[in-house]
Amino acid sequence: MLQVDTPRLGLSESATRPSVFKGDCLRVIPGKITDGSVDLVITSPPYADRRKNTYGGVHPDQYVDWFLPRSEVILNCLNPGGSFILNIKERVVNGERHTYVLDLIHGMRAQGWRWVEEYCWHKKNCYPGKWSNRFRDSWERVLHFTRSEKFKMRQDAVRVPMGNWRSARLRNLSETDRVRDNSRTMSNFGKRVANWEGRDWAYPTNVLHMATECSNRGHPATFPESLPDWFIRLFTDSGDVVLDPFAGSGTTLVAAHRLGRSSVGIDMSEEYCRLMRERIRAL
Repeated sequence: MLQVDTPRLGLSESATRPSVFKGDCLRVIPGKITDGSVDLVITSPPYADRRKNTYGGVHPDQYVDWFLPRSEVILNCLNPGGSFILNIKERVVNGERHTYVLDLIHGMRAQGWRWVEEYCWHKKNCYPGKWSNRFRDSWERVLHFTRSEKFKMRQDAVRVPMGNWRSARLRNLSETDRVRDNSRTMSNFGKRVANWEGRDWAYPTNVLHMATECSNRGHPATFPESLPDWFIRLFTDSGDVVLDPFAGSGTTLVAAHRLGRSSVGIDMSEEYCRLMRERIRAL
């Protein structure tokens, strides 16, 4: 059985089968989830003025005031070594980019969050297009926040193949390649090309090249399973708890379940909660 409408959970002791709760995360999290019991929060909340029929459509000027109470309850449920991954994008208002995402970062830092990193999700299958004063977006922000300076991060879990470039580049190394070659600009940046000899795997950059989800799965803003999958592998271990407070069609829960993590999804829409439960049953 799905853990729906259960008593308040100490989620580190819950079953690995995903749990689904209907409601606003502002009230569901304090009522259902024990403080400090979540290892990773990953979500894509409704962007400003979007999804009006489901989420009310928060105006860009009010977005920060709307979001900060929710990020506060998320802060409380996250354990000290956990991470909060926030996929969000500014929208255009009156021909210019609104600053609500930048303002939100400042507000969350004042709330006690640490803004550790910003990942760029490059949508590699984005189709071309333009407006009168700009081109089509082919990327979105993925912001990484934590409660503390020290947090869980499993970088080896997301390594990528070295690629064919190494065959030619490493074949005949120069003397400079075999020592740390410091930048001529005195920037303290340097590299030693010989470090890559004999290696099959490399660490990725903070630019994630992932295609968007081509089918909406009954939800108008479904992100690809590869996106939560990557961050779940990077910031959690088997058995850890993953929360999506704006779960939509439940992609985060599916990815977490496939990786052996416990997961919880919250959404205000009864229809989306039904879709999540159907996807979970089909796993």
